[in-house]
Amino acid sequence: MKPQLNDLVQTPIPTRHGEFILHYYSNTIDDKEHIALVKGDVADKEDVPVRIHSECFTGDVLGSRRCDCGEQLDMAMELIDEADFGVLIYLRQEGRGIGLLKKLQAYNLQDKGMDTVDANIHLGHLADEREYSIAALILVDLDIRSIKLITNNPKKIEGLKKLGINVAGRVPIEVVAHKDNLSYLKTKAKKMAHILFQPTNEQD
Repeated sequence: MKPQLNDLVQTPIPTRHGEFILHYYSNTIDDKEHIALVKGDVADKEDVPVRIHSECFTGDVLGSRRCDCGEQLDMAMELIDEADFGVLIYLRQEGRGIGLLKKLQAYNLQDKGMDTVDANIHLGHLADEREYSIAALILVDLDIRSIKLITNNPKKIEGLKKLGINVAGRVPIEVVAHKDNLSYLKTKAKKMAHILFQPTNEQD
């Protein structure tokens, strides 16, 4: 059966980065609710700034300094606001797809000396289990012709291209390294091929 995606609700959401229209999607792939925050008119447009952001409760909600997720979410909304149009897709893929429980267990392993990749593998998972078919369906539903993806992750670009999305360019989204996220950022660069300047300029 062909995967089904349904845009059930659209509602305005005023934020400190301007007003977005929130699209609430249901689907038949993973039975989770995914969200698209849309700013301006994106239908039939090219080079639309798009951030595909995977859920991170600890970073996005609590402001955890162990990762760069919350900062990237904020930066992406600011970039879209500055462009005066764009889309932020919020996927329910906590912990690179392993879920909140396993992510928290991985945190404890990291505190014992493992990096984020080794901790996930130790728990019986891949380093990154995310996939982007739902994001691709959302972009098609929004009738976007091509995107400029806000990311440091080349595999995200490759994944979307394989799903038929026209990725016309990349917009970097790099946060400042500090003592709590330095190891995390180095692992992203060295083991996951994220495009980052060498994160050695640690700040408190």
